Amino acid sequence: MTNIDQFESVFKSADKERFAPEVVEIRRVLAVTDADPPAADHFSRQARSFLNVLELPESDGWTAVCGSQFHSMSELMAIVAREKPDMIVTHRNLHSSSRAYPYSLGGYIDVLTQATSLPIALLPRPDLNVPLQAGSMATDRVMAITDHLTGDHHLVSFAARMTLTGGTLFLTHVEDEAMLQRFMAAIAKIPEIDTAMACDLLREQLLKEPTEYVATCREGLAKLFPSIKTEAIVTSGNRLADYQRLVDEREIDMLVFNTKDDDQLAMHGLAYPLAVEMVRTPLLLL
Repeated sequence: MTNIDQFESVFKSADKERFAPEVVEIRRVLAVTDADPPAADHFSRQARSFLNVLELPESDGWTAVCGSQFHSMSELMAIVAREKPDMIVTHRNLHSSSRAYPYSLGGYIDVLTQATSLPIALLPRPDLNVPLQAGSMATDRVMAITDHLTGDHHLVSFAARMTLTGGTLFLTHVEDEAMLQRFMAAIAKIPEIDTAMACDLLREQLLKEPTEYVATCREGLAKLFPSIKTEAIVTSGNRLADYQRLVDEREIDMLVFNTKDDDQLAMHGLAYPLAVEMVRTPLLLL
């Protein structure tokens, strides 16, 4: 390695991504269900209690939509356009059978996540009878996850906004161990590279970046949300299995992750399998 290469590497290593908080304002929420009016009202009240962190006024800011008010995606999109919500609260498999298709989102949710820029709070279907925390304990433990946490200010800002006063926000990054092993196998086939050293340094660097970014998040969030705790989880492993394990171990109330991909219409990367698998965990899809 030349002196110039060494200097460039040192310079880039010192150039750390710092957390830049975003202001998250939620003033209007649209609660959507496929149930009849009484059940829709119950779902709306349960959802409002669970999302107590939003602190919306009793007389305004929350609109409920029942199943008889829409029978197609275009009708639902027209309601969204008319109500102009800042967030949609709903459940999977709208106007379809969750028992027949338990591990799916349904066409309505697929389109909502991609055709709108709105955050979608996806709660367990009412017929699953999943108890939700309410009031002061609702979103007490929130986890933000991504396959590239560094620089994801939007995700971190939203997750912090959804964490109750006195609660804990977990900032989580799991490096894909299978992909890491693939890189290491490729390095091992290049005679000019010291395999052991390169592999150790690669793993160290891949975990170093999100660790340093989380440190800046904790520093920034301590000023904006001094009443919440922030914990970092940065590791490598099987992403889907490890995220599921972490959600169970940490008793997470809400999972926050990105669903949009600039390069495709389909749901972003790891988001779809997570959303499909986590049928009993409230999700916030960004």
